[in-house]
Amino acid sequence: MVGDVVGKPGRRALKQVLPRLKREEGIDFVVVNGENAAGGFGLTEETADEILDAGADVITSGNHIWDNKGILPWLDGEMPILRPANYPAVAPGHGYLRIGRTAVINLQGRVFMPEGLDSPFDRVDEILEEMKQDPPGVILVDFHTEATSEQGAMGWHLDGRVTAVVGTHTHVPTADARILPQGSAFVSDLGMTGPVNSIIGSKVEDVLGRFLTALPRRLNVAESGPAQFNSVLIDVDDTTGKALGIQRVDRVTDDA
Repeated sequence: MVGDVVGKPGRRALKQVLPRLKREEGIDFVVVNGENAAGGFGLTEETADEILDAGADVITSGNHIWDNKGILPWLDGEMPILRPANYPAVAPGHGYLRIGRTAVINLQGRVFMPEGLDSPFDRVDEILEEMKQDPPGVILVDFHTEATSEQGAMGWHLDGRVTAVVGTHTHVPTADARILPQGSAFVSDLGMTGPVNSIIGSKVEDVLGRFLTALPRRLNVAESGPAQFNSVLIDVDDTTGKALGIQRVDRVTDDA
């Protein structure tokens, strides 16, 4: 499961690292968060194709999925792109899908996040209840949220009921990858696949300008320099669907 892909540097790092990693580790299934793949804000058909061509099976997202309106028709199409499941039902797209024995659920938190969303805890309970009619062998959850406390709460809420709960959104990889007591893999945040010499993917001068002046300023992706690839690799028991192990897989690519 790969952390938020940010702009061209992120897409470049994904293409450099993921195919080789899949071969070396014998990886069966890949989930990539792509909500920042198009210039740092949103996703397009072209950038989604790049992510899928690099080896992703499913693209998850978060609050920035709506930034590029051109992707909206594709959210209801055949491309395996998810938006958070706890947006109102009138929102385009769907929040979970199943490919073979593997189901992927995308949720968004409510702490320090845009208002108006349904409870992610209630919504995931509803989804898991629906899945009982034909249970998948593996259930992977991307919980897109700001607060590590909310992320941890979701991990414990779902422990033993899903294979893994991973956080996205902050672009900062956390060091708390573990198996919870009932067998679910957990990490507070996968991190970011994007430019190293940046502030969470954006040019340093753009972000500093906001903090130093308190004035609005457009944020641009930092295009030059090396890029990082942040992810976790999860080993799953094929019989029980529970996680046997989780480890961080973090790489730094050469300059563009």
